[in-house]
Amino acid sequence: MKNNGVTIKEVLTAKEHLSFVQFPEKLYRDEPNWVCPIRWDELNILRKDRNPSYEYCDSKLFLAFKGEEIVGRVAAIINHKSNSAWGEKRMRFGWIDFIDDADVSGALMAKVEEWAAELSFEIVSGPQGFNDLDKQGMLVEGFENLSTSQTIYNFPYYVTHLESLGYSKEVDWSQRTLNIPDKVPEKLAVFSQIVKDRYGVKILGKVSSRKLRHYGRELFKAYNRSYTPLYCFNTVTEREIEGVLKQFIPMVDQKFLSIVLDKEDRVVAFAVTIPTISKALNKAKGRLLPMGIIHIKRALMKYELLDMYIIGVVPEYQNKGLNAVIFHHLHQNFIKYGVKKVIAYPQLESNTAVIRLFDYYPMEPYMVRRCVCKKL
Repeated sequence: MKNNGVTIKEVLTAKEHLSFVQFPEKLYRDEPNWVCPIRWDELNILRKDRNPSYEYCDSKLFLAFKGEEIVGRVAAIINHKSNSAWGEKRMRFGWIDFIDDADVSGALMAKVEEWAAELSFEIVSGPQGFNDLDKQGMLVEGFENLSTSQTIYNFPYYVTHLESLGYSKEVDWSQRTLNIPDKVPEKLAVFSQIVKDRYGVKILGKVSSRKLRHYGRELFKAYNRSYTPLYCFNTVTEREIEGVLKQFIPMVDQKFLSIVLDKEDRVVAFAVTIPTISKALNKAKGRLLPMGIIHIKRALMKYELLDMYIIGVVPEYQNKGLNAVIFHHLHQNFIKYGVKKVIAYPQLESNTAVIRLFDYYPMEPYMVRRCVCKKL
């Protein structure tokens, strides 16, 4: 496909997959707030022979060329499980990046829409991934801030290009920061104990790596239950959970992990915070070897700034004060190990259950990301 000097080519070979993954490294090489992902991780997500999400998803990857130069990319994704659960005919797009050229963005989205039309789909939306554990949402506020490792950073012109193509806001995710007080708020400590006594819940103590993996699986079962009502959500499978645990358990420091258990030892609430690795990833420049893994390990030993990767409470325990239990435990360790600030997990604007979990802390805005959509 060629349009106004822009050629769109579907990604089919291993070399083309690598070019797809590497393109943003060139595009953002002079932007310090963009965080460079590890190429291997990106390939593991995008290749059909590596990502278990392809058990219920289909995708096509496209590269945009001007002459011999790559000038843009996009992934078109069909999540059959989500479409079935929500009764939709929706095509997602993700991994979208392009130079500031309307011909390029227009040609990329035309290709996505063409596939959607061939399948008689009714809506195209994004940026979204294969599931909610992937990066999603186009940055619309907070361009002056350093992105976190699990979120999207893009240039301000992206949203202008998409709006000119007929896309408009569907939902926003707000990302905020909390400064950690030097003392645990008294009401937090008191209410945490009241909730523990009333409902018989407790914090998981330090466990072996084998046990941690077990509770990690249980955490994601609770995650599936907690997030089911949310926008375009679909439950993650056992294979997907194992992949996430393999990637992140080596990074998890249990003193910054809060898992709340009920009387039957079931996970009913959770929060995972990890020392920020954004600057370390930029030093790694997409590679774990030879120095990337060293940069990341060093970053994981610096506790002043943490990223919150995920937080949630299962439905039957929502609005019962378990946020006090989560944060009382974390706050004590934050003080002990010198944590000054936490960048929270992006919160869907309609997800009041999660937004209320932060009621004990004054929050400051950090970034806002948006999913845009277009009806065909």
